[in-house]
Amino acid sequence: MLSNIQIQNNGVPIYIQIREQLLGAIGARVLRPGDQLPTMRQVAVTLKVDLNTVRHAYEELEQAGAIVIRRARGTFVADHPPPLDPAKQAQRLESFAQQVVATARAAGIEPRDVAQWITNIANR
Repeated sequence: MLSNIQIQNNGVPIYIQIREQLLGAIGARVLRPGDQLPTMRQVAVTLKVDLNTVRHAYEELEQAGAIVIRRARGTFVADHPPPLDPAKQAQRLESFAQQVVATARAAGIEPRDVAQWITNIANR
């Protein structure tokens, strides 16, 4: 799994690259609920990055509900994100959509094209 993570010197912070690639693997079902992730130290050593960089990525993934960090047991892909009340869910969806639109525009990609791809992938 670590061999699939590629760090690029493209101006995007390394922790974001790690976070996004792990989220992509979870979204593509390469990593499934309950799968154990490599330790933060393993990721740091393999990618030759600072441990705190990996910790930052893992903490953000945990806050997003994508992974569960169990001290002294490991890090696992979350079974299901915790339920949110409808107002919080709407706020989270809007924030996520704004991030996707901003990322697409920064990459020179039309956000509507991204939306179409998301729909296609979700329907697989």
